[in-house]
Amino acid sequence: MKRTTIILFFIGLCLTAKAQVNPYYDDKLFHFGFSVGVNFMDFATPEATDTVGVRQSSLLPGFSVGFIADLRLTRHLNLRFQPALHFSERALTYKAAEGHQLPENSKYGSRVVITSIPVTIPLYLKWSAEREMNYRPYLIGGGGLSIDVMPVSAQQSPVIPGLLNYFAEVGFGCDFYFSWFKLCPQLTYSIGFNNMLLDVDGTNRRVGSIAEQDKFYSHMLKGLYSHQLTLTFNFE
Repeated sequence: MKRTTIILFFIGLCLTAKAQVNPYYDDKLFHFGFSVGVNFMDFATPEATDTVGVRQSSLLPGFSVGFIADLRLTRHLNLRFQPALHFSERALTYKAAEGHQLPENSKYGSRVVITSIPVTIPLYLKWSAEREMNYRPYLIGGGGLSIDVMPVSAQQSPVIPGLLNYFAEVGFGCDFYFSWFKLCPQLTYSIGFNNMLLDVDGTNRRVGSIAEQDKFYSHMLKGLYSHQLTLTFNFE
């Protein structure tokens, strides 16, 4: 009896997997959802001098959460507005060339961690392939604006990124259909266009109080250009 029950259970799973659920979901003109995921941010860091090398030391995972608004344009094309909040950290490692040295009286040593909380405001075009049973792969691309809402008072780094950044983003994913919703794992990569490095000697309110010896870490850079890899799980 127990063996018969197990066999019937697996037969039921197979039949469910082969049955198309929620067949009219993609016919909706509008639909909404939310996303959660992880992000990995880094900076492209052109060097200012030959005395000190600067590199991205590690990719530190962060957390992302967002909202989804989707407009159906055609059978295969959708317009998507997907603002999100990202919590992230980026680490820079400094190495002095032969005959030079890093500041001896600085608390940062050879490693600087930059904390950011950017809010991204993107607009995407999503191109989807034909649906096969209960899955549908897609490509996505677009761009937008990000605003760093990290308070200056909470920033514990001598290298402080600017407030605004413009970016382009591409990625891919797959819709998996369930009775009441879609689950969509999605991987995207974005590249920032503008130099986010602020002049620590300037009067920009984004720059807090930085000790004189710590200004070295910013002066060694020509710029900071943001890159971001994001894995999200969209629930729509």
